[in-house]
Amino acid sequence: MNAHSIRDVVIVGGGTAGWMAAAAFSRFLDNGYTRITLVESDEIGTVGVGEATIPPILRFNQMIGLAENQFLAETGGTFKLGIEFVDWGALGDRYFHPFGNYGQDLEGVPFHQLYLRERARRPMPEIAAWSMSAVAASLGRFGRPSATAQSPIRELFYAFHFDAGLYAQLLRTLAESRGVTRIEGKVVTVAQRAEDGFVQSVTLADGRVVAGDLFIDCSGFGGLLIEETLRTGYEDWRHWLPCDRAIAAPCAPVGEPTPFTRATARAAGWQWRIPLQHRIGNGLVYCSEYLEDDTAEQQLLDSLESPALAEPRRLRFTTGRRRALWSHNVVALGLAGGFLEPLESTSIHLIQSGIARLLTLFPDNRFDPVEREEYNRQMRALYDDVRDFIILHYKLTNRDDSAFWNRCRTMNLPDSLAHRLALFGQKGRIFREAAELFSSSSWVSVCLGQHLVPRDIAPLVDALDSDRVAAAMEQLRRGYQGTASKMPTHGAFLSQCLKGM
Repeated sequence: MNAHSIRDVVIVGGGTAGWMAAAAFSRFLDNGYTRITLVESDEIGTVGVGEATIPPILRFNQMIGLAENQFLAETGGTFKLGIEFVDWGALGDRYFHPFGNYGQDLEGVPFHQLYLRERARRPMPEIAAWSMSAVAASLGRFGRPSATAQSPIRELFYAFHFDAGLYAQLLRTLAESRGVTRIEGKVVTVAQRAEDGFVQSVTLADGRVVAGDLFIDCSGFGGLLIEETLRTGYEDWRHWLPCDRAIAAPCAPVGEPTPFTRATARAAGWQWRIPLQHRIGNGLVYCSEYLEDDTAEQQLLDSLESPALAEPRRLRFTTGRRRALWSHNVVALGLAGGFLEPLESTSIHLIQSGIARLLTLFPDNRFDPVEREEYNRQMRALYDDVRDFIILHYKLTNRDDSAFWNRCRTMNLPDSLAHRLALFGQKGRIFREAAELFSSSSWVSVCLGQHLVPRDIAPLVDALDSDRVAAAMEQLRRGYQGTASKMPTHGAFLSQCLKGM
């Protein structure tokens, strides 16, 4: 510790974002002098519908010392191998976006290029037949790969579905056991330093004042500190992502939980299905220009597999992000930083990434601008990357059955996405920056799943013997199928995990 060390970190708001931050900070800022305080009000509800995740959540749970089986037991969790997309490219379509890679590259040639050549030569199964995660999902199977697992089981990647409210409770218990102080109360005013505008303290409704050096804004859509106080500004992405409403309603589970999320395109948006142990999470994301709220709610209720377990919850949002997620001495996480609809289950990952980057660039009380600028640069790039990938699903559609889909199909694109699509459309080429979230396989999944087939094939493929490639591909396909068929069902494996608790 020195005179410039951060002594007090104040997290404003609880929920998933607040308690993820508290749990991580209690683990990595356990230095004997940094105090962590979280302020939240029971009067203010949380959104709590972010129940599906992507594989990096495993690293976060390991990082904070949370055992996987305990996590599953206490959050009603299930395993997730990817997302099934229904009716996106056209009515009647169905494809699977799996976690992990497709097949194996051969002599430096990406597997999807091999697949494209074979597909042009003869009838072929969908490319998902060469994904361990996709094949296991199609059979309703699951197995947790060990650290020493051999191919093909080691190619199975997974994440989770879980109850976000129960996850926040679990993280709270963990954080408080490590010294985090929780203060119940509603923030009514924010005090700033006169000389530089830095946040100095927050005052609660009962008059208590909570002072800090670094403030983490987890206050939700409004952004109490980052926007209402610091006026950071918001970049609106409704031009590309016009959905601005969601209605969520859980229903009773039906049969064994599937090891995947389902996203079904509707006339004015799309519907999610997330299977947990104790319920199925359902929600309809839609554009209010094309669908009235009451009609949307009835459509959701009519589509449920079993009676609703609670009254539907309505949400309003504007897709986009803050122009700066770190301003002065305030860092925004979760909905306070921005909102990207949950189509690819990235909401919790954006929180996780914000926390990890902040720990890497953790400041002292001088708040060097270079650290703040680097954090904002990295987070802007991450949000933009996710934005482009979500837009991809809307743009690559042949649907013309509604005004909503006509708008999406014909919209202009961000330059970054237009360039990617041009490269893929020509010869199936995909280039990624080092820090991008979605792999080349993810882009292949959506592009091929929604009928963007390259006009030609990369010339490097022609150097490989076609018979040898075909034999190797068939051997791989049989390996995935055979391995998956020997795995336990998802429900059986989940029961094994929970028995040990």
